[in-house]
Amino acid sequence: MFIGKINITLKESVLDPQGQAIMKALHDLGEEQIEDVRIGKYIEVKIQAHSQQEAEEKLEQYCKQLFVNPVIETYKFQVLKL
Repeated sequence: MFIGKINITLKESVLDPQGQAIMKALHDLGEEQIEDVRIGKYIEVKIQAHSQQEAEEKLEQYCKQLFVNPVIETYKFQVLKL
């Protein structure tokens, strides 16, 4: 059994209104050192696989087919053995 941990964020070229709202709120609180905020998604998936490589290949497939919109999002993942 493996666990895949996926971090998905908007591409740098895509406007992030939620991140901008949080950055404004931080500035309103006096936190002027904050230059940018980007909001993303975090997904964990438990995967039955025979090897680390097989689990990584499956997770890559899931990301490309379901979890990530490649037009506006980028992603990184790691696979750990449970």
